[in-house]
Amino acid sequence: MTAPRPGSLWRHHDFRQLWMGDTVSVFGAQFVGFAMPLMAVQLLGADAFQMGLLAALESLAFLLIGLPAGAWVDRWRKKRVLVLGDLTRAALLLTLPVAWVLDALTMWQVYVVAFGVGCITVFFDVANQSYLPEIVESDQIGDGNGKLQASQQSAMVVGPAVASFMVRWLGSPLTIAVTSVCMGLSSLFVSRIRHEEPAPDPAARRPLVTEIREGLGFVLGHPLLRRIVACTGLTNLASSGIFALFVLYAVSTLGLSETTLGLVLSLGAVGGILGAVSAGRFGRLVGEGRSIPISTLLGGIALLSVPLASVLPPVPTLLAGNLLISWAVVVYNVVQVSFRQRLCPKPLLGRMNASIRFLVWGPMPIGAFLGGVLGRGLGIVPTLWILCTLALLASLPVLLSPLVRMRDLPRELDALTGIP
Repeated sequence: MTAPRPGSLWRHHDFRQLWMGDTVSVFGAQFVGFAMPLMAVQLLGADAFQMGLLAALESLAFLLIGLPAGAWVDRWRKKRVLVLGDLTRAALLLTLPVAWVLDALTMWQVYVVAFGVGCITVFFDVANQSYLPEIVESDQIGDGNGKLQASQQSAMVVGPAVASFMVRWLGSPLTIAVTSVCMGLSSLFVSRIRHEEPAPDPAARRPLVTEIREGLGFVLGHPLLRRIVACTGLTNLASSGIFALFVLYAVSTLGLSETTLGLVLSLGAVGGILGAVSAGRFGRLVGEGRSIPISTLLGGIALLSVPLASVLPPVPTLLAGNLLISWAVVVYNVVQVSFRQRLCPKPLLGRMNASIRFLVWGPMPIGAFLGGVLGRGLGIVPTLWILCTLALLASLPVLLSPLVRMRDLPRELDALTGIP
């Protein structure tokens, strides 16, 4: 198959299937991400500690199996991982509405499902981020990531609002059932990709520890990746604690209804769409390298809107903050994900992505659990101020780095290895 010209990804059959599958999947993720915490608070009476524990279990797998997952994904066909991952997550999530119908739903079941879905998501996300470079040309990776980010941000705009109305009219358990349907459709689209991915050669395998070390060595050995990982990991540590408490904070402290909360999240996510379509132009304006520390700093400042909503009008404060947060996060992700994807050799992509996920998502369950513990001991609002201050300080690794002086990021593996 002749590679399409740059800019013609909408005419690229395999990319369209990947994009449609990803779009349906992220819509489902938005539905369950909105409905599951509400189900815990409204139907099961969860407190701050239980909400922190739930959020911790959702991402704990990245800390426990994130590193070997990358080596395993590099040994498997990534398309198969994506299809089976969506089907398995759909089946697990479907147990929640079934238990609710049978009047057997408990917080312990929610914990188990959240952890199980998180384990599958580890493999799914590593394969998903490693699959795009397999089906498009190197100079189309940035364009492909921009389109995928635009789709994901569209889901963040529409998803919470739609989920809030579904929760109001169907209830949170049946909203989660809709998520299962979305996951099933995603697997169908991805299964239609024509690209024949060669099976990794079993004879080329080495000990698992050796392969894991190669992925970590690539990430930690590059001076710019090392700083980006430190910034992202610290930010995720703080923001996970914030968002673990956010639904409880919005409902109990701010007194927002589920529909108002959904609309605030949806309208705030418009900033993400603006980020997806403006990331390239913003990078050209301020410099590709500089866009990383600038977007991180702006995102950290915008997070302060969460505790400020307790003393200022909550809806406009949260809306303005979410707009800037969403824009900054997407600009940051488009630039740094495209950078590392084009820098990394293809045989190492799974391990590289898994290593980064381990380093930047591993702190998330710790942050979520810490948020729950501090929320119970200090109160929700003081905890939010502490975590937001930490998120702002997380920008220091990239602010105090060569990135602030760089217009262009390196395209070669051995570039800038001498920079401390």
